[in-house]
Amino acid sequence: MTNPLKIAIILSSTRPTRLADKPAQWFLDFARANQPETEFELVDLRDYDLPFFDEVASNAWAPSQSAAAVAWQKKLAEFDGYIFVTAEYNHSITGALKNALDQSYVEWAKKPMGAVGYGGVGAARAIEQLRLIAVELQMVPVRNAVHIAGGDFMAISPMGKNAPISEIEDHIAGSAKALLADIAWWGKATKAARG
Repeated sequence: MTNPLKIAIILSSTRPTRLADKPAQWFLDFARANQPETEFELVDLRDYDLPFFDEVASNAWAPSQSAAAVAWQKKLAEFDGYIFVTAEYNHSITGALKNALDQSYVEWAKKPMGAVGYGGVGAARAIEQLRLIAVELQMVPVRNAVHIAGGDFMAISPMGKNAPISEIEDHIAGSAKALLADIAWWGKATKAARG
């Protein structure tokens, strides 16, 4: 493909003890193996020292003054879609992710988003809230998501067995393939429309 889709896999927890690295790396490897015509890149919120959002307005209405926010926006602009790897904090997304979402608008718009969630209920409630935020940012939330929940979560968590994701891959591979198919379809459609 001469102009491949470029998809960011965003690690949305910044805690030193986060689990995000394990599912993010697994999903990156799985995505590259199952959708080689698409470029995937890990984007870690830890690499962007974003202040709490305090701009005069969204960058849809006024240029951001924070150099960190502008660097974040420039990175987001490189991509045709986003897959968020998210935990669930008190039935919602992480504060770091909400702040990162608020730091941009223009760059998110008219691109698909999906999610890989982990936790007791596979971050189902967090992903639903993320989809609501994505709609306001004019992203296109896709139907399918990966939910690493219950026994699978405890199998890979340091609080449990701390096994590699390969131990549960047969439980989540189907939803991962469905998520990738959604992102590819909507990524191509929205990229063509934006062009």
